[in-house]
Order: sequence, then C-alpha cells, then structure tokens
Amino acid sequence: MQDHKTVTKENVVDFLIDMFNSRGQDEYLGEAITQSDHMLQCAVVADQFEAKESVILASLLHDVGHFMHDYDFDCADHGIDSRHEDVADDFLKKFYPPEVTEPVRMHVDAKRYLCAVEPDYFGKLSEASVHSLKLQGGPMSAEEVKKFEESPHLKDALDLRRFEEAGKVDGVETPKIEEYRSLMEKFLLN
Repeated sequence: MQDHKTVTKENVVDFLIDMFNSRGQDEYLGEAITQSDHMLQCAVVADQFEAKESVILASLLHDVGHFMHDYDFDCADHGIDSRHEDVADDFLKKFYPPEVTEPVRMHVDAKRYLCAVEPDYFGKLSEASVHSLKLQGGPMSAEEVKKFEESPHLKDALDLRRFEEAGKVDGVETPKIEEYRSLMEKFLLN
C-alpha cells in the first residue's frame, strides 16, 4: 500500500479505498467489529438520519487516522492517545473542504463535550470509548465547552459523534467502500 505522505489528489480516493480494504480488517480498538465495519456503519447511520452529504463523508472517514499514526495498534492499552483525529485531519485537509475535515478533527472533542454537557451521555459510551476518553482528557471543562461551542462546525461534529457511537454493532451488513467512491470524489478540492 502507498505511503499516505505521497498521496495526491489524483489518487487519494483509490488510496482511501485500498486502505479500507487492506487495513480496515484490523480490530476496531476493543470493539467486536473491524475498523472498516465501524466507519462504514457510521456512514450508513448518518445516511439513515438524513445527514448532509459532507457529514456522511466525514462519518465514513473519521477514523482514517488510525491507519496512519506511528503508534502500535494497541497503543491505547498502553496509555497512549494516538491523536488519530489530528492525523486524519492533517491528511484529509489536503484533499477535502472544512465541512468534511472539521467534524473529523472535532469528533474526539465532541465526545468530551457531550460528556460534559449531557449527564446521560457518558452512560452510552462503550467500554473502549470510556477508556479512550480518559486518555483524551476526560469531559471538557466549562472553559473548553465555551470555546468548543464557538465552532461553526459544532452541530456537524456532534452529529458525527452520535453516529460514531451508533456504528459499533457486530454483524451489521454495510455497503462496500467502493460504493462511496462518487461521494469521496464529489467533495475533492479543486
């Protein structure tokens, strides 16, 4: 597989599809599904909730940073936050507009935000999400909440987060990644 640092606009969609098909079969960090199953489920849930196409694409691509960071697969088990959201953002913003990349970049902080502002949200997290929340800084402080709420992408990031939590069901049939090719191509920067 091509190194993500050498990907161009002309081959990014092929690269993403290849990554889903090769690296996507890895276990999704403490869940009972694969990485690609999780991301595909998130896109399906976003579509079922009639999200904007940019949010469906963000839901599909939100965890690609797990394929690109320099840490071992089980780094969270060793107390390391891979900052996969930043890795994904650094890669994706070369090819996609903010309406796709900002919800991706913000999806971890959206979990922290929701745990701070919605008393029952923490109880909806999977065991693996609770573990990663600790590594990611825990629920936001009041000051962090206020700053996070200033983003024009707040609603999309929160929607993505809710789709992300719903996209962890073992045995759910999803479309193949290739079925999202046209959506990935549609949002490419000119």
